[in-house]
Amino acid sequence: MKVAIFATKGYDRKSFEESNVAFGHDLTFFEPKLTPNTAPLAAGFEAVCVFVNDRVNRDTIMKLAAGGTKIIATRSAGYNQIDLESAEEMGLAVVRVPAYSPNAVSEFTVGLILTLGRQIHRAYNRVRDNNFELDGLQGIELHKKTIGVFGTGRIGVSVLRNLSGFGARLLAYDIYRNPEAEALATYIDDPVEMARQCDIITLHLPLTPNTHHIINEDTIKHLKDGVFIVNTSRGALLDTLAVIEGLKSGKIGYLAIDVYEIEGDLFFQDLSNEIVTDDVFARLLTFPNVLVTGHQAFLTQQALQNIAETTLDNLKQFEETGQCDNAVLLDQIRG
Repeated sequence: MKVAIFATKGYDRKSFEESNVAFGHDLTFFEPKLTPNTAPLAAGFEAVCVFVNDRVNRDTIMKLAAGGTKIIATRSAGYNQIDLESAEEMGLAVVRVPAYSPNAVSEFTVGLILTLGRQIHRAYNRVRDNNFELDGLQGIELHKKTIGVFGTGRIGVSVLRNLSGFGARLLAYDIYRNPEAEALATYIDDPVEMARQCDIITLHLPLTPNTHHIINEDTIKHLKDGVFIVNTSRGALLDTLAVIEGLKSGKIGYLAIDVYEIEGDLFFQDLSNEIVTDDVFARLLTFPNVLVTGHQAFLTQQALQNIAETTLDNLKQFEETGQCDNAVLLDQIRG
């Protein structure tokens, strides 16, 4: 199958080329993101492969369909960047990678909690300046803390599993109960009540209309004073302006994020010689109790290999049968 792969970096190309030896697809790599403006690059390609910040909206899909594209393969678990209704209307299939490495994201989540909670990043910078003063580096222990995991899919369960050895009280919320999570944590059916009890909240929910800005001005009022919020899922789960107000008031004591709701113009590129004009993002970076990373929680060798292999196998299934085990079906999403 002739495949156009958008928003590629060196690590993407390496993993896809190595994995493609077993599949034999005709791969072409494009550095730009897929947008309505770059969609003409995909003319003549049966498939396009996209990532989390590509803009696969109605205009993009119309141009893909006009160019002969039949399938959109996102190399991510989430698919909120794709207009599924337009894809269905224009006859384009959508496939995804449902679980490339839950443990990669889980370990990174725990790493963020430990790094920010114990001020490891600040200590690292001090020591490099020959400053061995300990004032201001007081941390928190996870032992006996109440940690709430919102979203108990594969990543959420992995987070619970990795946190289970710290001696914390673990709570879980999801509209669907996962037996694996029930063995590790206590489910709380009311998300607001769960949030009230948590010292640390970590988000592992998909981005849907119901979860958009799930942490907002109203919900922040119900949180414990000094709450620690972690987001390695999708940036728009947080209302960033409301979170900034929570940080300023002290209601939010710590914030660790690997995603940002307007990250598309920032992440996955080197802007070190440019002025970042996003004032909201710049404001976040001024807080000493905020840790931001650039959407790297997934980035392990094993995850990249799994992403490439699953994506290429999705395309092979579709090419051979017209169907795919990892298809995103609108009827199933609607329930």
